[in-house]
Amino acid sequence: MKIILSADVKGQGKKGDLLSVSDGYARNFLFPRKLAFEATPDAIADYNRREKAKADKLAHEKEKAQELAKRLKDAHVTLEAKCGAGGRLFGSVTNVEVAEVFNARFNTQVDRHDIQMDPIKQCGTYTAKLKLGHGVSAALTVEVTAVG
Repeated sequence: MKIILSADVKGQGKKGDLLSVSDGYARNFLFPRKLAFEATPDAIADYNRREKAKADKLAHEKEKAQELAKRLKDAHVTLEAKCGAGGRLFGSVTNVEVAEVFNARFNTQVDRHDIQMDPIKQCGTYTAKLKLGHGVSAALTVEVTAVG
């Protein structure tokens, strides 16, 4: 019997999956608990429509991420920090500060978790990895200069 899951079922699949299970399992376990419904031709057509819409949305989001990566190809962010002798910073520059400056400069909304870098403890130029989602990433040059 073909069914469509209406909730996640351990060992079977995720919500919205189209499965083929035994009649007894479907009628005695899945249907009474409202975990699935029978895959009628109308339900299968609706399932295919939803899957196509989901794939189109995913492709559109990936395209937007690639477009943003092209726009940020040579992205450069400059931060000022207090430095001591030898260019050593008082404290460090983290992805939080880089995200704030980046969002202000490029008018975007990149989360601090999407910027991968080690804390910067010395003045200089560094490279950070910017994750844009869907397997797309871009390089970000971070320059830390001394102030005061």
